[in-house]
Amino acid sequence: MCSLRWARSLGFALIPLAVCCIVANLLLFFPDGRVDLVKKNNLTKYVWFFMGVGGGGLTILVTAISFLSLGQCAKSCGTETYAMCGSMLPALVGMAGSGYCFIISALALLEGPLCYTAQGWRSPFENKGPRYLFFWDTWSECIQPLHIVEWNMMLLSIQLALSTLEFLICTVQLLNGLVHAVCRPCCYKQEYRLNA
Repeated sequence: MCSLRWARSLGFALIPLAVCCIVANLLLFFPDGRVDLVKKNNLTKYVWFFMGVGGGGLTILVTAISFLSLGQCAKSCGTETYAMCGSMLPALVGMAGSGYCFIISALALLEGPLCYTAQGWRSPFENKGPRYLFFWDTWSECIQPLHIVEWNMMLLSIQLALSTLEFLICTVQLLNGLVHAVCRPCCYKQEYRLNA
């Protein structure tokens, strides 16, 4: 039962992380609070990959619900071992979703935002790699929306941090389920031998 309580606590920990990932992704669509940029498609292409909504959000919510329902699974299956083995698949799904969120967020951060410059709408930092993040004087190339570089950096960094935490939590549960599946039958055999 201790393993089930641990899995449930991990499920509870994933819910706020997933919600924050969804909110951060949705905020990327409205830099400077402007709605017209979505209509005109003046957003970086990576925003449309929905890394926070799909990968770090909904996928992780499904994983969290699976972790939280392990107690019901154990009651219906009759044993904690089957429930813990069953938690490994949702953990892998969660790892895939959070990994997707991390990779797309990192690519978006490396490319930089799409903004209005002296040459029109373009991504001025696209070929500069991560160097532009440390040279604040170059951020003024983006005329509109105001503070778009800071906006993108903040939200994408939040998604990177949250997806890393989600990945670690899912990895812990995967290892928890694996150890439980392998060690629990061995423990039962030893207990049986001691009682016999």
